[in-house]
Amino acid sequence: MPLIAQGARPSPNIWNHPDRYELENRAADPDRVIEAAMHRRRPWAGARVLDIGCGTGFHLPRFAALAAHVVGVEPHGRLVEYARRRCARLPTVEVRQGVAQALPLPDASVDVVHARWAYFFGPGCEPGLAEIRRVVRRGGAAFIIDNDATRSSFGRWFRQAFPSYDPDRVERFWARQGYARDSLDIRWRFERREDFEAVVRIEFPPAVAERILVEHDGLEVDYAVNLWWRLF
Repeated sequence: MPLIAQGARPSPNIWNHPDRYELENRAADPDRVIEAAMHRRRPWAGARVLDIGCGTGFHLPRFAALAAHVVGVEPHGRLVEYARRRCARLPTVEVRQGVAQALPLPDASVDVVHARWAYFFGPGCEPGLAEIRRVVRRGGAAFIIDNDATRSSFGRWFRQAFPSYDPDRVERFWARQGYARDSLDIRWRFERREDFEAVVRIEFPPAVAERILVEHDGLEVDYAVNLWWRLF
């Protein structure tokens, strides 16, 4: 297995700091607001679920609790191995190395697609969306979770870190692709200050990260996300 699948887009947070990103996964959305919103749109009990950019496989066991079969696709070989170890005792879960724009699955083979903060950030991700259309069965759904940079403390930090990001352009893009949006309010909740500081430092450039740590002295952060979704 190659270290990086051909055509992958680098993900500097989880690729370079998987253990710190694990802390972020544990802290993000402890109330499972995102999962509940997805489930209202298209339940996955008995379904075949695909997690694109599954990373260390954090979400795979959660899907496996209800789904008939779960496939995680991840371009980074070491993360593939991590996810496989995590799910080794789950017979309905498999993890494959691959990229969003060339999914290693046959046509019309999945019912629900999940991509959370992975590859999909508006213009430029059309090849991945074409692959979703190829692999999703009739009656299926795709869910893309992305940051809402227009509101929340996290959104304000995101705008400071990435001032060229244009939320209006991204919204127009998803509308053209036939996706609707649910605006969701979640939160980060950390158990230790050192965990919060470690995650902030992998998510933001150094100068922005240090300003955040000076201004925010708690263990929770209000966080807004967009759930982009489409039924097929």
